[in-house]
Amino acid sequence: MSTYQETLDYLYAKLPMYNRIGAAAIKNNLDNTLSICTYLGNPEKKFPTIHIAGTNGKGSSSHMLASIFQAAGYKTGLYTSPHLYDFRERIKVNGQMCPETFVTSFTNKVKPIIEEIEPSFFEITVGMAFDYFAQENCDIAIIETGLGGRLDSTNVIQPILSLITNIGWDHMALLGNTLPEIASEKAGIIKSNTPVVISEVIDETKPVFEKFASDKNAPIYFAEDFIEFKSFTNHWTYAQFDYDTISVNCDLPGRYQYKNIRGVLQCVHLLRAMGWNLQEEIVLKAFQQIKLTTGLMGRWECLQESPKLFLDVAHNEHGMYALLDQLATLSFNHLHIITGMVKDKDVDAVLGMLPKEASFYFSNAHIPRALPAAELAEKAKNIGIHGLVFDNVNEAITAANKNAHPNDLIIVMGSIFLVAEVSRTS
Repeated sequence: MSTYQETLDYLYAKLPMYNRIGAAAIKNNLDNTLSICTYLGNPEKKFPTIHIAGTNGKGSSSHMLASIFQAAGYKTGLYTSPHLYDFRERIKVNGQMCPETFVTSFTNKVKPIIEEIEPSFFEITVGMAFDYFAQENCDIAIIETGLGGRLDSTNVIQPILSLITNIGWDHMALLGNTLPEIASEKAGIIKSNTPVVISEVIDETKPVFEKFASDKNAPIYFAEDFIEFKSFTNHWTYAQFDYDTISVNCDLPGRYQYKNIRGVLQCVHLLRAMGWNLQEEIVLKAFQQIKLTTGLMGRWECLQESPKLFLDVAHNEHGMYALLDQLATLSFNHLHIITGMVKDKDVDAVLGMLPKEASFYFSNAHIPRALPAAELAEKAKNIGIHGLVFDNVNEAITAANKNAHPNDLIIVMGSIFLVAEVSRTS
């Protein structure tokens, strides 16, 4: 393979990919990832890591921590998934995507083991990230799990700190049908004698985390026991989060971010004790420019001002609660919801949460997992929600813009993959 596009075509065609086909791409052990790491000379052991899991908020929390380390002058690797527009969004150093030439040379290097063990797309991208961070001599790398924790391909690392954001209903077919079962899978990232921070805890999951931490002799910190949230002021594109010990202005302005910020602040406290130079003024500056510093997209992201158009990757019940909480803090005339979902989510539960008084535009991403827009509209009709149907999300945006008044709010949500197909050029 000589070109970047040929390389991507090979990876997408050759390797089972969860984003596209769902559960069939998931391997139920770490054997392939360990084989890949051994083949590469165990690059994951060549830099310190922080490991992050959770139902929602792990992406935001990963970018917050990356922004903080970058602002403090550390060469910072960041591995997240999935990507929105460019595969290389998954693998960044100091906010810059890895080069196309690296993706091609890495794939050529690992082709023999790909042919031998037939790994998943995710298993190969995890190895690619580790190899790049080692090659770049990163001071630290923030590693976000893909799905779950215990059997997630990223769970071959020995981090200096683990962070679990929260537990909610998602991927039940793979992770379990009760919150404690799902928590057990996420708690699989807890390592021996390694501190773990829990950003948000509920009565059902607290004993699970406590038992896992106790069994591993891992110090456990429930962030809410140390940092008390006081108030929130929304300014549309940024918000002020007031705690008992600190006030944070953050350019991820969703009210729900108060839990993620609190978890990250508790991590910072522990990291300082380990000797990392994360001064308060640097931390506060980092929170103000997460998107600029790390290139984060799709988290309450404003694309236009009049009418206001926001993108949000909320796609499950927990994420919807957070999004509705956010909407309740804002003042606008009428709401236009552009939504599309994937087949393996609890579509009925999410639809049932949406405000029926909004105007609806149903669409779908162009991947096999996507629920066709017409089917989504039919499901919505069954609960009294009526709307227009569009095969392309950008056509839906055009229609919403035509129907909306200047002080209305348009939001695109329901699927990461739908948001990924939004055109960013007008």
